[in-house]
Amino acid sequence: MGNFVGDLNLKKYEDYINVFDALSHPARIKIIGILAEGRQYVSELARLVNISRPLLYMHLKKLETARLVTSAMEISESGKAMKYYALEDFELQITKELLNELSQNIIIETPSKDSDSSGMGKGGF
Repeated sequence: MGNFVGDLNLKKYEDYINVFDALSHPARIKIIGILAEGRQYVSELARLVNISRPLLYMHLKKLETARLVTSAMEISESGKAMKYYALEDFELQITKELLNELSQNIIIETPSKDSDSSGMGKGGF
């Protein structure tokens, strides 16, 4: 079976970069672990991860960009709007062959005196 996230069959370099970026922070791994047990609303998720809601939203945005989580607004019985997040189905198999294939799309440019000196070039992190 190929790599997929939700209904997205990962084929493009950019799709993988979004997923790798989303998985590169411990708080986002924690969020995924919590959501693997079931959907959560934002306030409870922030308490479980032990971070502020603004910081949680920043991490959730990365996870949504990678399509690893989805969100839905619901109205509670008391009439309060509540935003819920859920984990998408996904399967990733990272092999040396996959990374070799993805590496073919990376061009590392030598920085000029006027440009960024990070050395990351096009497609860098």
